[in-house]
Amino acid sequence: MDINPVAKGHTLVIPKRENDYIFDLEDDEIASMMVFAKKVAKAIEKAVPCKRVGMAVIGLEVPHTHIHLIPISKEGDMDFRKEHLHMSEEEFREVQQRIVEQF
Repeated sequence: MDINPVAKGHTLVIPKRENDYIFDLEDDEIASMMVFAKKVAKAIEKAVPCKRVGMAVIGLEVPHTHIHLIPISKEGDMDFRKEHLHMSEEEFREVQQRIVEQF
């Protein structure tokens, strides 16, 4: 779960090997990340009300590769400039549990 989510269910996919830039990963590492991201996105779709799950790879905010998976109902839902959600630890755990149950 993203600790500074733009939407409830905002999840990060991070590769096992630490790396700063996604396109410096080996081909098999990128492929594995995408396949795993697809599985997580499908679980998010079932766990969080949304039309689909958007994906973003921004890569400048922290020095490690990661993919953002964000439940969306309209394109503006992925605007990282908007105010981020403030969720309690209990809310995070509840959403995480719902996603894990669908995985």
